[in-house]
Amino acid sequence: PVPGPPHERPNQPAPSSLRPLRVHRLPPRLATQTLASPSLPPPCPPSMSKRPRLEGFSIPRPTSYSFERSQPAPRLYVPADDDLDDIAFSDDAAAPSDAGEGGKAEDDEIDPLDAFMAEIQEEIRAPPPPPKPKALRPADSDEDDDPMESFLRAKKDAGLTLAADVMNAGYNSDEEVYAAAKAVDAGMMEYDSDDNPIVLDKRKIEPIPPLDHSTIEYEPFTKDFYEEKPSVSGMSVEEVADYMKSLAIRVSGFDVPRPVKNFEDCGFPVPLMNAIAKQGYEKPTTIQCQALPIVLSGRDIIGIAKTGSGKTAAFVLPMIVHIMDQPELQKEEGPIGVICAPTRELAHQIYLEAKKFAKPYNLQVAAVYGGVSKFEQFKELKSGCEIVVATPGRLIDLLKMKALKMFRATYLVLDEADRMFDLGFEPQIRSIVGQIRPDRQTLLFSATMPCKVERLAREILTDPIRVTVGQVGSANEDIKQVVNVLPSDAEKMPWLLEKMPGMIDDGDVLVFATKKARVDEVENQLNQHGFKVAALHGDKDQASRMETLQKFKSGIYHVLVATDVAARGLDIKSIKTVVNFDIAKEMDMHIHRIGRTGRAGDKDGTAYTLITQKESRFAGELVHSLIAAGQDVPNELMDLAMKDGRFRANRDSRKGSSCLFSYTGGDIDASFWKLIILTK
Repeated sequence: PVPGPPHERPNQPAPSSLRPLRVHRLPPRLATQTLASPSLPPPCPPSMSKRPRLEGFSIPRPTSYSFERSQPAPRLYVPADDDLDDIAFSDDAAAPSDAGEGGKAEDDEIDPLDAFMAEIQEEIRAPPPPPKPKALRPADSDEDDDPMESFLRAKKDAGLTLAADVMNAGYNSDEEVYAAAKAVDAGMMEYDSDDNPIVLDKRKIEPIPPLDHSTIEYEPFTKDFYEEKPSVSGMSVEEVADYMKSLAIRVSGFDVPRPVKNFEDCGFPVPLMNAIAKQGYEKPTTIQCQALPIVLSGRDIIGIAKTGSGKTAAFVLPMIVHIMDQPELQKEEGPIGVICAPTRELAHQIYLEAKKFAKPYNLQVAAVYGGVSKFEQFKELKSGCEIVVATPGRLIDLLKMKALKMFRATYLVLDEADRMFDLGFEPQIRSIVGQIRPDRQTLLFSATMPCKVERLAREILTDPIRVTVGQVGSANEDIKQVVNVLPSDAEKMPWLLEKMPGMIDDGDVLVFATKKARVDEVENQLNQHGFKVAALHGDKDQASRMETLQKFKSGIYHVLVATDVAARGLDIKSIKTVVNFDIAKEMDMHIHRIGRTGRAGDKDGTAYTLITQKESRFAGELVHSLIAAGQDVPNELMDLAMKDGRFRANRDSRKGSSCLFSYTGGDIDASFWKLIILTK
């Protein structure tokens, strides 16, 4: 090395051993073959590497290298078949016999790098080929599309097509395309072993096979806890008949207990009586007067009563007595009482009611329904609980996960059984029933009783007593019903905005609409006019729905606009007015809607129904419902109902066979219609 800084060094050539190597950039194909050749030396000796040497991880290499070529270098270029005519070379150019003519052979041989560059120059000078039509290009072309993008795009197109077929959604509108894409995003798309897309129907929940109870030895338990008080047993048969007639109660079955008049007649323990008084219950409602002694006697019951009649307390209070008579739960045992409800809102409502009466005895109540983390519910069930309030689908999911066992379950309640059938839960209900011991006590309550529900009740209940309060499927007579016939839908919103201030003065207001978009529209209109309003429908997640209900109960919102998701089991006593902004799809749903007011004997509730001229068919059903509930029928509604051929034909048949009355216009009061019914 030459001493001194670089700018003072003399211009002298560097030693040959330190001269930089001249690196030629090779074509990709030649570079690949060069790196793959085992006879080439490493790119640089270890002494020239700047990386630290790690003991135990280095590749053994010779300590010194010989840079003199001891053997001929391998040929780096292998010509293709069509290049043999253009390139001349001799395989034995290095043979001793040709040593004298080496210069001539070297001149005739074409350098591989020059040949490669010549080919590239020819390709550059050649005119570009015409572009292929898009329709003729192959779908999996590696030149145009990235392979991963093509794969994902193909799977997404297949998924959208399949989801559209399953959901009956074509591609006629943006809304339908969004519905199909939403199925994919919601996790309804999976792929089989052949990587073909399949659609998962999450609403279909596979039931659990029933248990063979003959192979299980169950512990005996007590169901009968009722002793008639002297005030009840002292009534004569005529007094009992008159009392039941005043309550509008009809019963069928053998050995039916007499109805009670107050909660003291039921023989409840003191802590439970204190809890009843704390909740403001002064005396039993109509269904409670007859159902409480039946259930406390250990009998199965079919309870059919109008909405808002207090059915929840009729099965929760005896359940507390039933559970307290049994031994305490051991680890990973329970529940003892199981309550099934069709919707999350109803299940949550029952859960809150059950907690109030279970608190004096430190009984654990668990709510099991969709929209909430399964993991949290799993932990709660594993910790042990005496009462489970659940929707059928989520309960079956947790049974499959072995989060709970039904060996200790002896008390089963099916609330709003007709709605569970409407939602297609019949296989799930039968599956749950098959997991519980046959000698259980089973209760079934509902506001309506279709034939299929009646058939199920006869199969899963043992010698049940049927209790009917009022007319099956009739509206609550304590609710004042007002029907307004409007020319078209355009008049509904002005009517609602005009009446809303007066409704809010009376109490909270619940407005029902048929579609989710309609709910959002009504909410926006009311918000623009300064009303404190919230919306509730199926597109909102469970947390948002529960938060909305809590704020509505606490008085933050005075108006709740909802679909039929809030039509059943919603027990908010501050609701004084129900508005059917859109008519219900069927009369049973209409009855449940208006039953959200006038709860537990409250006679201050009012239900408004807005109906248009094109809804004459529902007008006829509405006339029958008003008559059965003892309500007045406005002449506009009767005129609209007469436009329905079926209603008019039924009226004409009654006219010809049973009475001589004819309708000529004007308001018709309830007493007149009752006279016609009695004459019939």
